[in-house]
Amino acid sequence: MTEYEQLILSDLEKWRKQLLKRSSLFSQMSKQTQTKLNKLIPQKAHDIITDSIKQMVKATLAGSNIITNKAQDVGKNLYEKDQLFYQKFKAAQQTAVIEGAGTGVGGILLGLADFPLLLSIKIKFLSEVATVYGYNIEEYEERMFMLYVFQLAFSSDQKRKETYQLISNWNENKQRVRDMDWYTFQQEYRDYMDLAKLLQLVPGFGAIVGAYANHNLLEKLGETAKRAYQLRYLTDKGFFHSTILLDE
Repeated sequence: MTEYEQLILSDLEKWRKQLLKRSSLFSQMSKQTQTKLNKLIPQKAHDIITDSIKQMVKATLAGSNIITNKAQDVGKNLYEKDQLFYQKFKAAQQTAVIEGAGTGVGGILLGLADFPLLLSIKIKFLSEVATVYGYNIEEYEERMFMLYVFQLAFSSDQKRKETYQLISNWNENKQRVRDMDWYTFQQEYRDYMDLAKLLQLVPGFGAIVGAYANHNLLEKLGETAKRAYQLRYLTDKGFFHSTILLDE
């Protein structure tokens, strides 16, 4: 193991502890409030939203698979892969900021358009990251891993712990993961996004909020993706062994 890989192992352990720490009282109350509000929405509406997001994500995944350069330089070691990751991340974050500011200017109508546009930026970014770390996104298991990385970034504390346990033991779990729980996927994503994006719908003020929110959302996804794929890389080399306790 190189000195750099040892450093990343230490960083991954810090990230794991931060990820799995007990939920704050505020987080617990926020989730309870969102759950109660969601129960007020008719089930038919939930079903329509779930199917819409499912089809949207699948279409974006298919598109990202086509436009992602499979022949790009992926780096020979973890250090080189991480440097390539930062290039992809900065480009995606800049695109998201510009998109957020642009749609935020128009208030409600353009603000609503931000949802699918930002989603496509995130999925394309994850496709690029997977390729940089040497994973073939044409394989079904790798596309599923991407979706769980997405869920890990944008979900409640409890779901985040469950998702981490799944991806940290991916070689053992991937054979039994045949499809995404799309209802949970969209619900967790919507709940996470509500607070971050609500003010973007306000005309004029929304441009600033949209740019700032998209910057932070890409920051969150970038950190999660980097750590998830570093973990995969080191696990596949036999350097990382996960012993997770969900009640940590």
